[in-house]
Amino acid sequence: PRFTLGSLLSLAPYIVSSALGELGKLQYSRRSLQRYRTIWRHLMAFCRENNLGDEYSAELVVQFFNAYQMREGEHLTSREGWRRHIVFGLKVLDDFARDGHIERTVTDMQKIQVPAPMNNAVRDYERYCRDRLHLRPTTLRERMREIAIFGDFLGSRNITVFDQMQPADVSAFVTSLHRLAAKTVSRIVCDVRGFLRFLLMRGILQRDLSHVLPTIRVPQDATVPSVWDTELVIRLLKVVDRSSPKGKRDYAILLLACRLGLRVGDIRTLTLDDLKWETATVEITQSKTLEPLCLPLTEEVREALIDYLRLARPQSDCLEVFLTLTPPFQPVCETDNLHRIVQFWKDLAGIRFRTKQRHGLHSLRHTLATQLLREQTPFHVISEILGHATTASTLIYAKTDAETLRTAALNTEEVRHVE
Repeated sequence: PRFTLGSLLSLAPYIVSSALGELGKLQYSRRSLQRYRTIWRHLMAFCRENNLGDEYSAELVVQFFNAYQMREGEHLTSREGWRRHIVFGLKVLDDFARDGHIERTVTDMQKIQVPAPMNNAVRDYERYCRDRLHLRPTTLRERMREIAIFGDFLGSRNITVFDQMQPADVSAFVTSLHRLAAKTVSRIVCDVRGFLRFLLMRGILQRDLSHVLPTIRVPQDATVPSVWDTELVIRLLKVVDRSSPKGKRDYAILLLACRLGLRVGDIRTLTLDDLKWETATVEITQSKTLEPLCLPLTEEVREALIDYLRLARPQSDCLEVFLTLTPPFQPVCETDNLHRIVQFWKDLAGIRFRTKQRHGLHSLRHTLATQLLREQTPFHVISEILGHATTASTLIYAKTDAETLRTAALNTEEVRHVE
C-alpha cells in the first residue's frame, strides 16, 4: 500500500488507543473492533521487538506491512487470520493519524437524517425519477440513497432548506468524497447534479448550482475485466459439495454465471417459468436492459438445475428458482450480489490469484466472454450471449487477451483507404 504520512507524528500507543476509541464511538461491531485491535497490537509488538521506539511514522507502517503481508500461495493458520485484513487495518490507522478522525467505509443509513423541511422535495424527486425517468428499482434506491446522504451533509452544515445552499456547500460535499474511488465519486456527483437541476426546475432553487459540481471523467474501458484461469474455474466447480442442499444450489448458480454468462441480477430473479424444459432454453427479460434474452440450457446446466429443484430446493409457493437455505425460505434479497457463494467455495478450494482481482459472480461472466473470444467466437455472437445492447460493450473483453486485442484492432492502412 502507499502510505502518505511523511514525518513522525505522535506516540504510536496513543494513536492506537485513540483510534480504537473513535471506532467505539462509531459503533463498530465487536468483531470489527477485535480485528483492528489485533492488527494494531501486533504493530506495537513489532515496534518493541525491533527497537523502533514508540513514534508513529510511515516508515514504521511500511516495515510492518512488508514483514506480515500475505505472500502468494500462503495458507494462514487460525491464529494468523488477522493478516488477511492488514492492508485495510493499517489504512484506517493511517487516516486517523493524519486527519484525527475515521470515516466509515459503509454509510449507516439508519443514522442518516435529512432535515424535515427537505423531505417533501426529496419525495417529489423520487416520484419524478420513478414515474418520469422510469428508473429501475435498484437504480432508484441507490440514487435516493445518495440524495439522502447529500441532504444529511447539508444538515450537518446547519442548512435546513435547499435554497440556503451556497456553492461552497456543494463543493464541500464533493470534497468529503475524497476517499472514494473515482468511478464512485463520478456516479454520486452525477446523481446530485440531476437533483440540483430538478430543484431548479421546480423553483425550489433560485439559481443553478449544478455547474459547481466538477466533471469527473472515468473512461468506460479504463479497467481490464477480472478473469479466472480455466484451471481455477475447474477447481472451483470441483470442490463444491453437490451432496448438500447448499452445494446443489450454489453449483447451479455458479454454472449459470460461468457457462451461460447470466448477470447476478438475472440469476437472483430467475423464475421457474423462465426455464423452458421442452425447448431446453432459459428465457428471461434482463434486469439491466429490460431486453429479452434466450439462451440454451446445456446438459451440464440442466442437470445441475434439476438436481437442485428436485432434491434441495425447499417447498415454497415462490416462483423464484433460488431460495435461502434457512426458514423462512425466501427468494434471495434483491440487494444480495451472491459474492459469498464464490468466496466460500474459492476459500475451500484454496484458490489464490497471481495478482489482485475481483472474484465475484460477475468475474465468472467475464471469464466466459474471454474464453469465447479466444475460441474466435464473433463479437456479435458474444454480445448476444451476454445480453449486451451493443458490441461496443463486448470489446472491453478483448483487453484481457493480447492476441484477441490484435485481431480486434483496426488496420490503419485499411482505414486510410476507406472512402
